[in-house]
Amino acid sequence: MKKYRIGVDIGGTNIKIALVDFEGKIVYSNTVPTRAEMGYEAGVANIKQAIKDLMSESGADNTTIEAIGFGLPGQIDYKSGIVKNLPNIPGWIDIPLAKIIEDEFKIPTRLDNDVRCAALGELNFGAGKGCENLICITIGTGIGSGIVLNGKLVRGAANAAGEIGHIKLSLNDGPLCGCGDYGCFEAYASGPAIVTMAKEYISGGKSAKYKEMAADGIITPYLVAQAALQGDAVSIQIFKQMGYIIGVGLSSVINLLNPEKVIIGGGVADAGDILLEPIRKTISDRAMPIQAASVKIVPAALANTAGVIGASLLINS
Repeated sequence: MKKYRIGVDIGGTNIKIALVDFEGKIVYSNTVPTRAEMGYEAGVANIKQAIKDLMSESGADNTTIEAIGFGLPGQIDYKSGIVKNLPNIPGWIDIPLAKIIEDEFKIPTRLDNDVRCAALGELNFGAGKGCENLICITIGTGIGSGIVLNGKLVRGAANAAGEIGHIKLSLNDGPLCGCGDYGCFEAYASGPAIVTMAKEYISGGKSAKYKEMAADGIITPYLVAQAALQGDAVSIQIFKQMGYIIGVGLSSVINLLNPEKVIIGGGVADAGDILLEPIRKTISDRAMPIQAASVKIVPAALANTAGVIGASLLINS
Protein backbone atom coordinates (compact mmCIF):
# COMPACT_ATOMS: atom_id res chain seq x y z
CA MET A 1 0.00 0.00 0.00
CA LYS A 2 1.47 3.33 -1.09
CA LYS A 3 1.89 5.90 1.66
CA TYR A 4 1.52 9.67 1.48
CA ARG A 5 1.78 12.74 3.66
CA ILE A 6 -0.26 15.93 3.75
CA GLY A 7 1.43 19.33 3.64
CA VAL A 8 -0.46 22.50 4.54
CA ASP A 9 0.95 26.01 3.94
CA ILE A 10 -1.07 28.69 5.75
CA GLY A 11 -0.81 32.28 4.54
CA GLY A 12 -2.63 35.47 5.36
CA THR A 13 -4.81 35.14 2.24
CA ASN A 14 -4.84 31.48 1.23
CA ILE A 15 -4.31 28.00 2.64
CA LYS A 16 -2.51 25.61 0.29
CA ILE A 17 -2.93 21.90 0.90
CA ALA A 18 -1.30 18.99 -0.91
CA LEU A 19 -1.05 15.22 -0.80
CA VAL A 20 2.64 14.45 -1.30
CA ASP A 21 4.25 11.09 -2.02
CA PHE A 22 7.60 9.94 -0.67
CA GLU A 23 9.42 11.17 -3.79
CA GLY A 24 8.22 14.71 -3.15
CA LYS A 25 5.62 14.65 -5.93
CA ILE A 26 2.29 16.36 -5.38
CA VAL A 27 -0.52 13.98 -6.30
CA TYR A 28 -3.37 16.26 -5.20
CA SER A 29 -3.50 19.94 -4.32
CA ASN A 30 -6.04 22.58 -3.50
CA THR A 31 -6.18 26.19 -2.31
CA VAL A 32 -8.85 27.65 -0.06
CA PRO A 33 -9.26 31.15 1.42
CA THR A 34 -7.80 31.69 4.91
CA ARG A 35 -10.56 34.09 5.92
CA ALA A 36 -8.30 35.47 8.63
CA GLU A 37 -10.86 38.09 9.64
CA MET A 38 -13.20 35.36 10.93
CA GLY A 39 -10.85 34.27 13.74
CA TYR A 40 -8.96 31.10 14.49
CA GLU A 41 -12.05 28.91 15.15
CA ALA A 42 -13.27 29.51 11.61
CA GLY A 43 -9.73 29.04 10.34
CA VAL A 44 -9.38 25.66 12.06
CA ALA A 45 -12.79 24.57 10.75
CA ASN A 46 -11.69 25.62 7.27
CA ILE A 47 -8.48 23.59 7.58
CA LYS A 48 -10.37 20.50 8.78
CA GLN A 49 -12.74 20.75 5.85
CA ALA A 50 -9.85 21.13 3.40
CA ILE A 51 -8.27 17.94 4.78
CA LYS A 52 -11.59 16.09 4.55
CA ASP A 53 -12.03 17.29 0.95
CA LEU A 54 -8.49 16.12 0.11
CA MET A 55 -9.22 12.67 1.54
CA SER A 56 -12.55 12.42 -0.24
CA GLU A 57 -11.24 13.55 -3.62
CA SER A 58 -7.95 11.62 -3.54
CA GLY A 59 -9.24 8.44 -1.94
CA ALA A 60 -6.61 8.65 0.82
CA ASP A 61 -7.40 8.02 4.50
CA ASN A 62 -5.63 7.57 7.83
CA THR A 63 -4.32 4.18 6.73
CA THR A 64 -2.49 5.63 3.73
CA ILE A 65 -1.57 9.06 5.15
CA GLU A 66 1.51 8.77 7.36
CA ALA A 67 1.52 12.35 8.70
CA ILE A 68 0.20 15.89 8.37
CA GLY A 69 2.52 18.90 8.48
CA PHE A 70 1.75 22.61 8.71
CA GLY A 71 3.89 25.60 7.76
CA LEU A 72 2.68 28.81 9.41
CA PRO A 73 3.84 32.44 9.14
CA GLY A 74 4.84 33.17 12.71
CA GLN A 75 6.15 31.82 16.00
CA ILE A 76 5.64 28.09 16.36
CA ASP A 77 6.55 25.76 19.24
CA TYR A 78 7.61 22.76 17.17
CA LYS A 79 8.02 20.42 20.16
CA SER A 80 4.58 21.02 21.66
CA GLY A 81 2.74 21.61 18.38
CA ILE A 82 1.41 24.99 19.49
CA VAL A 83 0.95 28.08 17.33
CA LYS A 84 2.33 30.80 19.60
CA ASN A 85 1.55 33.84 17.46
CA LEU A 86 0.81 34.66 13.81
CA PRO A 87 1.39 38.42 13.47
CA ASN A 88 -0.56 38.78 10.22
CA ILE A 89 -3.43 36.44 11.12
CA PRO A 90 -5.36 37.87 14.11
CA GLY A 91 -6.46 35.61 16.95
CA TRP A 92 -3.94 32.82 16.43
CA ILE A 93 -2.28 32.92 19.86
CA ASP A 94 -1.33 29.78 21.81
CA ILE A 95 -3.44 27.47 19.63
CA PRO A 96 -2.67 23.72 20.10
CA LEU A 97 -3.17 23.03 16.40
CA ALA A 98 -1.26 19.72 16.27
CA LYS A 99 -3.48 18.19 19.01
CA ILE A 100 -6.64 19.57 17.39
CA ILE A 101 -5.78 17.94 14.06
CA GLU A 102 -4.55 14.68 15.61
CA ASP A 103 -7.74 14.36 17.66
CA GLU A 104 -9.84 14.90 14.54
CA PHE A 105 -8.01 12.66 12.07
CA LYS A 106 -5.93 10.27 14.23
CA ILE A 107 -2.84 11.08 12.11
CA PRO A 108 0.50 12.33 13.58
CA THR A 109 0.76 16.09 13.02
CA ARG A 110 3.70 18.51 13.15
CA LEU A 111 3.94 22.31 12.87
CA ASP A 112 6.77 24.68 12.00
CA ASN A 113 7.51 28.12 10.63
CA ASP A 114 6.71 28.42 6.92
CA VAL A 115 10.22 29.45 5.84
CA ARG A 116 11.74 26.47 7.65
CA CYS A 117 9.28 24.28 5.77
CA ALA A 118 10.39 25.86 2.49
CA ALA A 119 14.01 25.15 3.43
CA LEU A 120 13.14 21.52 4.15
CA GLY A 121 11.41 21.21 0.78
CA GLU A 122 14.35 22.74 -1.10
CA LEU A 123 16.84 20.57 0.84
CA ASN A 124 15.12 17.32 -0.06
CA PHE A 125 13.63 17.93 -3.48
CA GLY A 126 14.73 21.36 -4.75
CA ALA A 127 17.75 23.59 -5.19
CA GLY A 128 19.39 22.24 -2.02
CA LYS A 129 19.26 18.55 -2.94
CA GLY A 130 22.56 16.91 -2.01
CA CYS A 131 23.61 19.73 0.34
CA GLU A 132 24.48 19.33 4.00
CA ASN A 133 24.69 23.04 4.84
CA LEU A 134 22.42 25.69 3.35
CA ILE A 135 20.43 28.82 4.04
CA CYS A 136 17.05 29.30 2.36
CA ILE A 137 15.82 32.89 2.46
CA THR A 138 12.56 34.37 1.31
CA ILE A 139 12.40 38.02 0.37
CA GLY A 140 8.92 39.50 0.38
CA THR A 141 7.18 41.76 2.88
CA GLY A 142 10.03 40.78 5.21
CA ILE A 143 13.11 38.58 4.99
CA GLY A 144 12.98 35.17 6.64
CA SER A 145 15.28 32.18 6.57
CA GLY A 146 15.52 28.48 7.20
CA ILE A 147 18.97 27.20 8.15
CA VAL A 148 20.23 23.66 7.58
CA LEU A 149 23.50 22.60 9.23
CA ASN A 150 24.94 19.10 8.83
CA GLY A 151 21.71 18.02 7.15
CA LYS A 152 19.43 19.14 9.99
CA LEU A 153 17.10 22.10 10.37
CA VAL A 154 18.28 24.62 12.96
CA ARG A 155 15.41 25.61 15.25
CA GLY A 156 17.11 27.16 18.27
CA ALA A 157 16.32 27.10 21.99
CA ALA A 158 12.85 28.62 21.56
CA ASN A 159 12.24 27.44 17.98
CA ALA A 160 12.96 31.00 16.85
CA ALA A 161 16.23 30.56 14.92
CA GLY A 162 16.54 32.02 11.44
CA GLU A 163 15.38 35.61 11.93
CA ILE A 164 17.88 36.80 9.37
CA GLY A 165 15.74 39.84 8.55
CA HIS A 166 16.60 41.31 11.94
CA ILE A 167 20.37 41.25 11.61
CA LYS A 168 21.41 44.83 12.35
CA LEU A 169 23.04 46.74 9.52
CA SER A 170 23.59 49.94 11.51
CA LEU A 171 24.62 50.84 15.03
CA ASN A 172 22.28 53.60 16.17
CA ASP A 173 20.01 54.59 13.33
CA GLY A 174 18.60 53.37 10.05
CA PRO A 175 14.98 52.84 8.95
CA LEU A 176 12.35 51.69 11.43
CA CYS A 177 11.61 47.98 11.14
CA GLY A 178 8.26 46.28 11.77
CA CYS A 179 9.84 44.63 14.84
CA GLY A 180 10.13 48.06 16.48
CA ASP A 181 13.92 48.37 16.21
CA TYR A 182 15.97 50.43 13.77
CA GLY A 183 18.46 49.40 11.13
CA CYS A 184 17.30 45.81 10.53
CA PHE A 185 18.30 43.99 7.35
CA GLU A 186 14.71 43.66 6.11
CA ALA A 187 13.97 47.35 6.69
CA TYR A 188 16.68 48.09 4.10
CA ALA A 189 16.04 45.34 1.56
CA SER A 190 12.53 43.82 1.60
CA GLY A 191 9.59 44.43 -0.74
CA PRO A 192 8.46 47.60 1.08
CA ALA A 193 12.04 48.92 0.89
CA ILE A 194 11.94 48.48 -2.90
CA VAL A 195 8.68 50.44 -3.08
CA THR A 196 10.13 53.22 -0.89
CA MET A 197 13.18 53.51 -3.11
CA ALA A 198 11.05 53.45 -6.26
CA LYS A 199 8.91 56.31 -4.95
CA GLU A 200 12.02 58.30 -3.98
CA TYR A 201 13.33 58.08 -7.54
CA ILE A 202 10.02 59.39 -8.89
CA SER A 203 9.82 62.21 -6.35
CA GLY A 204 13.38 63.11 -7.33
CA GLY A 205 12.23 63.67 -10.90
CA LYS A 206 13.38 60.39 -12.46
CA SER A 207 11.33 58.89 -15.27
CA ALA A 208 10.67 55.21 -14.59
CA LYS A 209 8.77 52.57 -16.51
CA TYR A 210 7.14 51.17 -13.37
CA LYS A 211 5.31 54.48 -12.92
CA GLU A 212 3.74 54.08 -16.38
CA MET A 213 2.91 50.44 -15.63
CA ALA A 214 1.09 51.31 -12.36
CA ALA A 215 -2.31 51.94 -13.93
CA ASP A 216 -3.92 52.50 -10.51
CA GLY A 217 -0.91 54.49 -9.27
CA ILE A 218 0.14 51.74 -6.85
CA ILE A 219 3.78 50.78 -7.20
CA THR A 220 4.63 47.21 -6.17
CA PRO A 221 7.89 45.22 -6.07
CA TYR A 222 6.46 43.07 -8.88
CA LEU A 223 6.03 46.11 -11.15
CA VAL A 224 9.58 47.31 -10.42
CA ALA A 225 10.89 43.80 -11.20
CA GLN A 226 8.93 43.64 -14.45
CA ALA A 227 10.21 47.07 -15.46
CA ALA A 228 13.76 45.96 -14.69
CA LEU A 229 13.33 42.82 -16.81
CA GLN A 230 12.18 45.09 -19.66
CA GLY A 231 15.40 47.10 -19.41
CA ASP A 232 14.24 50.15 -17.43
CA ALA A 233 17.43 51.81 -16.16
CA VAL A 234 15.95 53.14 -12.91
CA SER A 235 14.44 49.76 -12.00
CA ILE A 236 17.71 47.98 -12.74
CA GLN A 237 19.52 50.45 -10.50
CA ILE A 238 17.03 49.78 -7.69
CA PHE A 239 17.70 46.04 -7.90
CA LYS A 240 21.45 46.63 -8.02
CA GLN A 241 21.19 48.59 -4.78
CA MET A 242 18.94 45.95 -3.23
CA GLY A 243 21.32 43.22 -4.34
CA TYR A 244 24.23 45.06 -2.75
CA ILE A 245 22.38 45.44 0.58
CA ILE A 246 21.23 41.80 0.57
CA GLY A 247 24.79 40.75 -0.27
CA VAL A 248 26.15 42.71 2.69
CA GLY A 249 23.61 41.14 5.04
CA LEU A 250 24.26 37.65 3.71
CA SER A 251 28.05 38.08 3.94
CA SER A 252 27.81 38.12 7.73
CA VAL A 253 25.72 34.94 7.74
CA ILE A 254 28.00 33.21 5.23
CA ASN A 255 31.07 34.12 7.30
CA LEU A 256 29.37 32.67 10.38
CA LEU A 257 27.86 29.46 8.97
CA ASN A 258 29.92 28.64 5.84
CA PRO A 259 27.00 27.16 3.83
CA GLU A 260 27.35 25.39 0.50
CA LYS A 261 24.35 27.24 -0.92
CA VAL A 262 22.15 30.22 -0.23
CA ILE A 263 18.78 29.60 -1.86
CA ILE A 264 16.77 32.74 -2.55
CA GLY A 265 13.00 32.72 -2.99
CA GLY A 266 10.00 34.93 -2.33
CA GLY A 267 8.28 37.46 -4.55
CA VAL A 268 11.21 39.87 -4.82
CA ALA A 269 13.45 37.06 -6.10
CA ASP A 270 11.30 36.82 -9.24
CA ALA A 271 13.62 39.47 -10.69
CA GLY A 272 16.15 36.67 -11.23
CA ASP A 273 19.74 37.51 -12.12
CA ILE A 274 19.01 41.25 -12.05
CA LEU A 275 18.90 40.74 -8.27
CA LEU A 276 21.10 37.65 -7.89
CA GLU A 277 24.16 38.93 -9.77
CA PRO A 278 24.67 41.99 -7.51
CA ILE A 279 24.22 39.68 -4.50
CA ARG A 280 26.89 37.30 -5.85
CA LYS A 281 29.32 40.14 -6.60
CA THR A 282 28.86 41.70 -3.15
CA ILE A 283 29.42 38.38 -1.40
CA SER A 284 32.54 37.81 -3.50
CA ASP A 285 33.81 41.26 -2.49
CA ARG A 286 32.67 41.37 1.15
CA ALA A 287 32.58 37.84 2.60
CA MET A 288 35.79 36.18 3.80
CA PRO A 289 37.62 34.48 0.91
CA ILE A 290 37.25 30.83 1.95
CA GLN A 291 33.54 31.20 2.78
CA ALA A 292 32.84 33.24 -0.37
CA ALA A 293 34.57 30.69 -2.59
CA SER A 294 32.63 27.75 -1.15
CA VAL A 295 29.09 29.14 -1.47
CA LYS A 296 26.71 29.29 -4.43
CA ILE A 297 23.84 31.77 -4.59
CA VAL A 298 20.93 30.11 -6.42
CA PRO A 299 17.22 30.71 -6.97
CA ALA A 300 14.66 28.51 -5.25
CA ALA A 301 13.55 25.60 -7.42
CA LEU A 302 10.18 24.63 -5.97
CA ALA A 303 8.51 28.05 -6.19
CA ASN A 304 5.04 28.01 -4.61
CA THR A 305 5.17 24.29 -3.77
CA ALA A 306 8.19 24.45 -1.40
CA GLY A 307 6.00 25.18 1.62
CA VAL A 308 3.58 22.26 1.25
CA ILE A 309 6.30 19.81 0.24
CA GLY A 310 8.47 20.87 3.18
CA ALA A 311 5.54 20.75 5.61
CA SER A 312 4.82 17.18 4.52
CA LEU A 313 8.38 16.24 5.62
CA LEU A 314 8.17 17.63 9.17
CA ILE A 315 7.42 14.22 10.68
CA ASN A 316 11.01 13.16 9.98
CA SER A 317 12.79 16.46 10.64
